[in-house]
Amino acid sequence: MAKLTKEEVKHVANLARLAITEEEAEKFAEQLGKITDFAEQLNELDTTNVEPTTHVLPLVNVMREDVAVKGLDREVMMLNVKEQEDGQVKVPPIM
Repeated sequence: MAKLTKEEVKHVANLARLAITEEEAEKFAEQLGKITDFAEQLNELDTTNVEPTTHVLPLVNVMREDVAVKGLDREVMMLNVKEQEDGQVKVPPIM
């Protein structure tokens, strides 16, 4: 892959609404160039017999049955509430 230029780095920074200096653009161009060079090495691998995967391990979702169970009684739950009004939890206003 071709080396990233300072102008390309500044363009991407502008798209991301990041303000960078000339020195930062030069530094990031070098760093991003090294990253893309490293990623380019993956193209050298032979992946003809490798099936696409979303995870390296064969994961299976283990789901339990969705069963409704009785929760806490209102009276028991309200014992832990600082303030209540008409059987409901009273919270401070936010506006």
